[in-house]
Amino acid sequence: MDGHISNVCFVTKCPILGESVCERLTDNGFQVDWLYHPQRALEKIQTIRYDAVLSDLSDSDMNGADFLKTLISSHSHMPPALFITPHDELEQAVNLLKLGAVDFISRPLDLEMLNDKLNSICHKDVKNGRQHLSQPLGVSSYMLELEEKVQLLSPFNQTPILITGESGVGKEVLARRLHDSQNTKAPFVAINCAAIPETLLESELFGHEKGAFSGAANLHKGVFEQANGGTLLLDEIGEIPHATQVKLLRVIQEQTIVRVGGEQSYPIKLRIICATNCDLQQRVSDGEFRQDLYYRIKVIELYVPPLRERRDDICWLTKRFVDTFLELYPTTHKKLNDSAKRLLLDYHWPGNVRELKHTIERAFILTRGHTISAKDLMLDKTLPSRESSNTLKIFLRKQECNRITAALHDNNWNINQTASELDICRKALWEKMKRLNIIKPPIYQSR
Repeated sequence: MDGHISNVCFVTKCPILGESVCERLTDNGFQVDWLYHPQRALEKIQTIRYDAVLSDLSDSDMNGADFLKTLISSHSHMPPALFITPHDELEQAVNLLKLGAVDFISRPLDLEMLNDKLNSICHKDVKNGRQHLSQPLGVSSYMLELEEKVQLLSPFNQTPILITGESGVGKEVLARRLHDSQNTKAPFVAINCAAIPETLLESELFGHEKGAFSGAANLHKGVFEQANGGTLLLDEIGEIPHATQVKLLRVIQEQTIVRVGGEQSYPIKLRIICATNCDLQQRVSDGEFRQDLYYRIKVIELYVPPLRERRDDICWLTKRFVDTFLELYPTTHKKLNDSAKRLLLDYHWPGNVRELKHTIERAFILTRGHTISAKDLMLDKTLPSRESSNTLKIFLRKQECNRITAALHDNNWNINQTASELDICRKALWEKMKRLNIIKPPIYQSR
């Protein structure tokens, strides 16, 4: 292991297999969540980011293929899936690989081989994740300012941070960036508080002892313990019930947790990052959120602007998504034409970065031929495509600014190539950039 604590979701109904696998993997440095039912596992994977999913569904009501299909269709960030299969079911194992499983291991189970496979899978996933996090947050002035704040906050890894912004702007990306900036191998755990039933929320947050309630067949460490020494992201913090807010405040103040059904307290030391797309201050005024908890989690507040307010990032993000899908679908060689690029810049993006990514992916999959045009993006024309312009002059100015910005991004801010593409001289391009206040982002300064 490389020091990173890998978080594995393990699904099996077999108590003997469950105990032996959990014991071996825990001894080897993994954090294992053992779940009996595949449906419960699918629900939990929506709230917690796992490094891998290990499934033994031989005695389950849901077979491996159905489990994997549901996992793929319902999770945009699906963890790599490893299946335990009967030794005489090679055809089943091959089918799982075709559907998207990363690997399989046959019974009778070789625990050492299982450990090696999971170690390889999780190590590769962490490496790729860190490579992704090395990318900047964006090229707009807003995101460059956030990047500076990330570096400023890096040494203060115990300070609570509240990230605000609309849904889909990239609040979790920023949280992971904060964690990654510490150059740490400690765990990063993210949980969506709004996706967990109120009756299970405290167990997921603080853990539970074996026998604490009906169905608690094993000891379970909550996300506070899983993230101990690292970073815990509590997404949709505004949706936590009032009773749980009281316990959460106590945990933050005392830096200890008590599992549900237990009496012993366990010390924790981690950075707590909370995220919300609602107005927490208004919820405090309405009596829906505790004021003392609000000020505890809001030592530092970072606001991520909506995509429509940072249009410089649209071209940059689009290129990244295009490169991603070219790598994901290597037989699909497609590119966006000018009409598609203009529409991307002109659209209002109510779903923000998440909508942009899904739009590009949809176009890659459904477009026939090698060129993606504006109509292939299938954006809802009934939504406002831009902030309203009062005059034709303002509208034309914004259109010109968008076209030049898109061309500059396409040519990596090479002035000669951009001027040639726009069929204007270099001097005219410089003058237009100055008049329209188009500034070369620092990321391109050394190029």
